[in-house]
Amino acid sequence: MCGIAGLHFRNPSLYPRLGELLGSMLQKAAGRGNDSAGVGLYADPGTIPPGQSTICLLLAGATAGDESTSPAARAATAATAARAVESADPGLGAITAAAFGQTLVLTAQASGSVLAAAARVALPHAKIISQGQALTVLKGVGEPTALAQEWRLADRGGWQGVAHTRMATESAVTPGGSHPFSVGPDQCLVHNGSFSNHEAIRKSLITQGVRFDSLNDTEVGARFVAGRLAEGASMAQALTDLTRTFDGFYTLLVSSATAFAVVRDAIACKPAIIAETPDLVAVASEYRYLTDLPGIETARLFEPDPEVVYVWERSSPTSPLASTLGTSRSGN
Repeated sequence: MCGIAGLHFRNPSLYPRLGELLGSMLQKAAGRGNDSAGVGLYADPGTIPPGQSTICLLLAGATAGDESTSPAARAATAATAARAVESADPGLGAITAAAFGQTLVLTAQASGSVLAAAARVALPHAKIISQGQALTVLKGVGEPTALAQEWRLADRGGWQGVAHTRMATESAVTPGGSHPFSVGPDQCLVHNGSFSNHEAIRKSLITQGVRFDSLNDTEVGARFVAGRLAEGASMAQALTDLTRTFDGFYTLLVSSATAFAVVRDAIACKPAIIAETPDLVAVASEYRYLTDLPGIETARLFEPDPEVVYVWERSSPTSPLASTLGTSRSGN
């Protein structure tokens, strides 16, 4: 049992409130899992300055919520990591670093892939948990409300965000095993449920050269979707292919720089509700997560149908009002 929450804003006036509203949803989702939590934020100006790329890291040995690690010590760790990455590739120029709990966020003018490559050289034991030009992933082990305070989530903004609270069933409780899983540029996936055939799919992907960072079944789903998107599939097609390949019980919320999507398995036993207004689209495991959202009183509320892929898309990353809804049923 895990909790899922997500927001996709159509109205730019809501962008400054992303962290506030998503944080409210995250706090209410803690009842479905409080061993770890995470968020994925799109275009938060406080973590990704315009025109820059970012990578988010988990450092080996760090412990989320460790009270012996002061904010000053974490800031020093972030600065040291930034200098190490700069030394690994002098062409990167100056790197800005910040610590949000256990997560380190590094930003630079270079592309996310170049920044990530330098980080792998300079910090070989660190785990890169996201990269790109729009997405910031913050996650760790601990009670979700306490983690949200560490991340200063109420101060975060952006046009889209996802959140997850975990009750582990498939792998150990570690920061790296918490959600979201971001394995493609500006892509994010959160999951409530369990894939029953993930080990067979993992082995198949490994034979294709795919590398894994954890034993979590959700990472297998994220790697599968990222692979299909990299091959040129649309979000709707990638998730339709997932329903044809993965067995188990699941609700998935998947996001990218241009899409926000939901899909459930054929039985749809894992809860999910969608709220849609002219200003926003929201996804939650339970209705109570939605009660603080503006306009919820007049929202269109519905449960996603089994094996139907719901996708809200932007025509381009610079066209925030171009959101549309599309659906496709597996097998059609």
